[in-house]
Amino acid sequence: MEKIRSFIAMELPQDLKVQLAKLQSRLKTDRPRVKWVSPDGIHLTLKFLGDVDAARIAQVTQAMTEAVKGIQSFELAVGQLGVFPNPQKVQVVWVGLEGDLTTLDSLYRQLEDSMAKIGFPPENRGFKPHLTLARVGNEALPDERKRFGGLVTACKADINYSMKASSLSLMKSVLAPRGASYTRLSLIEFGK
Repeated sequence: MEKIRSFIAMELPQDLKVQLAKLQSRLKTDRPRVKWVSPDGIHLTLKFLGDVDAARIAQVTQAMTEAVKGIQSFELAVGQLGVFPNPQKVQVVWVGLEGDLTTLDSLYRQLEDSMAKIGFPPENRGFKPHLTLARVGNEALPDERKRFGGLVTACKADINYSMKASSLSLMKSVLAPRGASYTRLSLIEFGK
């Protein structure tokens, strides 16, 4: 049976992706061990599902529909830069989100519950809404990670952008040497 590597996310407006690309350009220097996310692929992941049987896509879409019941469109804004796990051992560079995080957290919890009912285990880590900009390769040396972490923490995102969160997308992810490519499999709008 065909398996589809998939996740549930909020897609971003194109004009925000342009601004995120400019932010990435400001952070790029001679960092060969940093893998930058293509701006077209930046999104807000709410749930990574992994390899899903193609026959289950309709079931996942139905569970997403259940999860958004009672959720109306809400506002999110771009926050500041951050890193995981910390600036001394940076592995992921991201920009945070602000705005109606209470509604976003409710949506996240409802989605986790809905997915657990159909066999996708809940995430053990807490939910930290962010947009991934870059990942530092495993071959990066500790001092390189620390220097890059210092550069990121000294930089301001300087993106004044608000967006209306109005839907969830089930996305297919195909991994390739140049980075992942994404295709939307289904779209569930809020308030329907």
